[in-house]
Amino acid sequence: MAKDVSSGTAGTAAPEAGAPRPALTRARIVAAAVALIEREGADALSMRRVASELGVAVMSLYNHVPNKSALLEGVAEHVVAGMDLGGDPAEPWQDRARALLRAFRKVAHDYPRCMTVVLTHKIDTPVGLRPAERALALAEAAGFDGETSVRIMRALLAYALGAQLREIGVVKMLDHVERDPAEALADLDPAEFPHVTAAAPQLASHDPETDFEFGLDLFINALESLLRSR
Repeated sequence: MAKDVSSGTAGTAAPEAGAPRPALTRARIVAAAVALIEREGADALSMRRVASELGVAVMSLYNHVPNKSALLEGVAEHVVAGMDLGGDPAEPWQDRARALLRAFRKVAHDYPRCMTVVLTHKIDTPVGLRPAERALALAEAAGFDGETSVRIMRALLAYALGAQLREIGVVKMLDHVERDPAEALADLDPAEFPHVTAAAPQLASHDPETDFEFGLDLFINALESLLRSR
């Protein structure tokens, strides 16, 4: 079965009155699923709902996507395929590492709800392995051996995912906080929490881009230090 996932902004548009309906393809089905998940969440996804989004009979979907599990795999593939993995191989590996993590971060921002699907579904196509190939290549270019390169790749992914999950968690927390976070922290007992109360304004501020870049610099500096130690 072909895995033709289209790139670009996901979404569906109703055809103009009298215009012929676009051909139903796997790419259109996946794009409708992506748009539905981003609008209502992954729990809203079903073959029936996607068929309704496209204005077709639900059974017609099965000619292109055998089941919901395959559709979720297509969603994950679509998101990963949106990563910008371009760049100049001649650039320093530090710049390539930063570009890779920023590309992951951009996709996570473009498809925040679909990222949960990416993290919970295996992608059995070359698309899913391209970010890993890029990470391994830049680790090799830095001078690391194969075993260390694999660990670096995993650490890169862990940092990118952790930063994204933390950002989502902070936003959800702030949406439900009735008081100003800085005031709430300042009300703590300073004898028990001297450092937390002293840093209350900084802890309450939310600057995800600066936090991400700061952590990214720490990560790159740690890799450079590891190289020097060898």
